[in-house]
Order: sequence, then C-alpha cells, then structure tokens
Amino acid sequence: THIPTGIVVTCQNERSQFQNKDKAMQMLKAKLFMLKQEENAAKLAGIRGEVKDIAWGSQIRSYVLQPYTMVADYRSGEKSSNAQGVLDGDLDPFINAYLKWLATGGKPRGGAEEE
Repeated sequence: THIPTGIVVTCQNERSQFQNKDKAMQMLKAKLFMLKQEENAAKLAGIRGEVKDIAWGSQIRSYVLQPYTMVADYRSGEKSSNAQGVLDGDLDPFINAYLKWLATGGKPRGGAEEE
C-alpha cells in the first residue's frame, strides 16, 4: 500500500515472499509512474487551454487585398481599410480593440465565428 496515494498492489505469483514483494514494488512503481504521467498531462492541458481546430471559419483575422483593401479582426470586430499599413506593422488599432474585447468578456462580434 502506497500511503500518500492509497494505491494497493498485491502479487502472489511466485512461491517466494521476497520475489512477490519485488514484483509488487515494480507494479507499484509502474502505477505511480502512470499516475504522475496523467497528472502531468492534465496540468499541460490546463496550461494549453482550449485548442481550436484549424478549419475554415475559425480564423481570427482576414486580409482582403484585391479588388479593395480591408483587414477585419473577427474577435474584436475591428476593421481597417489600410491593409498595407497593417501588413507594414501598424497594429495599434487591432491591439487596442483586442484589449477592449478581452476586458468586456471576449464574446465574438461577427464574421466567421458566428456563422
């Protein structure tokens, strides 16, 4: 019995008590190792958060360059007709809109996520 976790292991395969104890200890180590792996996997899943599928309609932002120029952020609802400026690094309006979106609870406003 492993007291901290409450895992109980028994082995009566061999005639020798020492061999049975040795096998039981190996089985206990394996169970503790599996328990630790499950805990680590759960912790990693908690860190990663919800992972969305990469599929059509799950994009965050779209860029239209022809026949007109427009950049739309589907999370915050921010749109800009200065696509070249956004591609050159002028992201301040999108960053500010995203921060406001997070502050208000982060509900999708339109575009691909609501369809």
